[in-house]
Amino acid sequence: MVKIKRIYDSWDAADGFRVLVDRIWPRGISKERAHLDLWFKEIAPSDALRKWFGHDPKRWTGFETKYRKELAKKADLVRQIKKIEREQGDITLVYSAHDSEHNQAVVLFQFLKGARTN
Repeated sequence: MVKIKRIYDSWDAADGFRVLVDRIWPRGISKERAHLDLWFKEIAPSDALRKWFGHDPKRWTGFETKYRKELAKKADLVRQIKKIEREQGDITLVYSAHDSEHNQAVVLFQFLKGARTN
């Protein structure tokens, strides 16, 4: 089962295999506190898309569409995430954004499930 969690929230053993899906390391978080099993920055949005979005909810629909197009071109990376889920059972996509509804982990989660977020 895939879950989503903000990296600043407390780690829990129920998180299972934790995957950071940010391109940039989260501020103020040590590797020990992060409790990560994998930092998968390659699956994160491109720098250009990340900067364009700027976590502006007004750009959410455009961000979601553009990131889905990027993910479609990263089929091998998406397969790796699905393989980890099959092997590990529980997997948590970890992100650092303040907005829990408008971030790349939400889009990736829905992409993995084959559904749209809006």
